[in-house]
Amino acid sequence: MRITKIDKAQTFSSAINTIAADKSISHRCAIFSLLCDGACEVENYLLGEDTLHTLKIASQLGLEVEHISSTCMRFIPPKDGIVEPSDVLDCGNAGTGMRLYAGLLAGVQGYFVLSGDMYLNKRPMKRIIEPLTNIGAKIYGRCHNSLAPLSIIGRELQGFSYVSNIASAQVKSAMILAGLYSNAHNTFSEPLLSRDHTERMLGGMGVEFRTHHDSNGIHISFDPLPKGKKLHAFKMRIPADPSSAFYFALAACIVPDSHVVLENVLLNPTRIEAFEILKKMGAKISYTRKYSQYEDIGDIEVRYAPLSAIEVAHNIAWLIDEIPALSIAFACAKGKSIVRNAKELRVKESDRITTTIEGLRAMGIECEEFEDGFSVQGGELKRASVDSQGDHRIAMSFAIAGLVCGVEIRDSACIDVSFPNFLEILLQFTRVESTQTHS
Repeated sequence: MRITKIDKAQTFSSAINTIAADKSISHRCAIFSLLCDGACEVENYLLGEDTLHTLKIASQLGLEVEHISSTCMRFIPPKDGIVEPSDVLDCGNAGTGMRLYAGLLAGVQGYFVLSGDMYLNKRPMKRIIEPLTNIGAKIYGRCHNSLAPLSIIGRELQGFSYVSNIASAQVKSAMILAGLYSNAHNTFSEPLLSRDHTERMLGGMGVEFRTHHDSNGIHISFDPLPKGKKLHAFKMRIPADPSSAFYFALAACIVPDSHVVLENVLLNPTRIEAFEILKKMGAKISYTRKYSQYEDIGDIEVRYAPLSAIEVAHNIAWLIDEIPALSIAFACAKGKSIVRNAKELRVKESDRITTTIEGLRAMGIECEEFEDGFSVQGGELKRASVDSQGDHRIAMSFAIAGLVCGVEIRDSACIDVSFPNFLEILLQFTRVESTQTHS
């Protein structure tokens, strides 16, 4: 994929209402509907590769999917509970899908095998296998139980009081789903509140969570579901994904005199931290809440302003997916920006610390790599060829960088994992000439 730099005389000012639906909530709609007492209606489900894999697995587990219209589906759960599949459950590139399904299926009677593509099967799964195994789960993986494919023999699990040393929504969600099928009360603790879509949504479906904070972190307590108990069915219109919207906020921040309104975006505080970082760097950003459905949803308005360097070391769990895109803002800012406490970036779809640094250096930016982050000295981005390493967030981040200097992205097909119409929006709203290539 080649992105042509925007002419100096050009800016863009537009409202964008076609941002991809939220990936995190789409995953959860498919998975959680398996636990419901009736049909669920879901509008605007993300038709990206990751979430389609999650939906296909739900179908293999007994979910019936009806298409009501071009944008609305009805999810009908299996009457007698989750069905043991006859084939491997292919998660594709979806780490969220694999980890949440591992937690759910660990407590369901049956035999299940979760696998993924070449990238997902290299990502560490020990962080969920260990705590699940400690409460009685039977999960077996490759390389000392660290890698997929994962073989799961579902069974009743023990209640738990688990303290996680990292703030991870995937670990938390896996343990909550497992705890629903345990034999006693459960408590999950983490040092910082991670993305809380699971608690918000399951809470609305009938699970009673009790949460308290202290000097040791966040503690979430809940009881298992009574035998045979199912959760309330739901209706939901999935809002736009703030992580996807962020790329176009970034574009408005690095193309002088630009302005964009991102419509109907999820405004969960744990999901808009990257926008808050841009505000601290000098960008003009405002939020307008429009309605609420488990979550607040509204518009985000972004106007260009010169950016200044910043140090980012807190609330990393709230912006881990946006750090590669933020690195582009750092490259265009005045001064040296620093990211710390972000070692989690090394175990994403790629090693995002190394891949980000390699891309920035290729574009002429001075930067330094740390074990848990990196520094970026603001400068002038130069046209280059960047290898995404099959990582959709790397590909999209450097595509936006190309608006100010031009760029070629190698292995750009990975963008379809989470944001199938990314290039379409880019071309429509930023006057970009582009051709897509596959490595």
